[in-house]
Amino acid sequence: MSTSAVRRVVPAFVGLAALFAAWQVYVSVNDVRPQLLPSPWRVMTQGWAQRDVIATNAVATLQVTLVGFALSLTIAWLLAIAIDFSGLLRRALVPMFVTSQTIPIIVIAPLMITWFGFGLLPKILLVTLATFFPVAIGLIEGFASTDRDAGSLLRSMGASRWQQFRYVRLPNAMPRFFTALRIGITYAVVGAIFAEYAGAESGLGIYMARQKGMFRTDLVLAAMFVTAAISIVLFLLTYLVERIMAPWVRMERVNL
Repeated sequence: MSTSAVRRVVPAFVGLAALFAAWQVYVSVNDVRPQLLPSPWRVMTQGWAQRDVIATNAVATLQVTLVGFALSLTIAWLLAIAIDFSGLLRRALVPMFVTSQTIPIIVIAPLMITWFGFGLLPKILLVTLATFFPVAIGLIEGFASTDRDAGSLLRSMGASRWQQFRYVRLPNAMPRFFTALRIGITYAVVGAIFAEYAGAESGLGIYMARQKGMFRTDLVLAAMFVTAAISIVLFLLTYLVERIMAPWVRMERVNL
């Protein structure tokens, strides 16, 4: 790990350590009941004791997250490209995209369960709905922000509309796409948890709901930390994907 990376990571770890230390001291000094606020040590030990069950539910949540987000990416890319080639589609679809975000996930989740049952499909659709908008808008605005002079130059050289898209508009959209990707992947985990709260046989969402009903706040927090860890790992993986697919984006960021 480089020195600059260490400088970015160490303050975060120090801050977390201080937070957990203050939490532990507060619970110990005030003798808070674990049903209200368990200590970090209790959360860690009880979570470790339930590690197999939590891991099984985490895999179920991760499956829904990845499948739903993959579907979201596929639809977002196809529609964003179609919109970039057609002004009519832009005027017709973009307002619909915005309208879709006015529907609270917590409201539509029970309806999805009612319409499609308790299988994977309603949860995947909810993740797709929760993540589609930022990715699609990031791509649409990225394509639209292309330098007009670059497009004019390619046209003067006889480039087709598709060639202009491939060599100018697509690379230009990558910075906004990866920003939207990072937003979307965190929404994907949250969307999966909400979907499981509404109705599921397995997953971290339903696991937390069950433990909350049994007043096992320690296990609820343990599952919550696992959820946060999944979100962080997926968020960091987007930088690896960016480095592989669009290395020029990172170089531009470093040069700023």
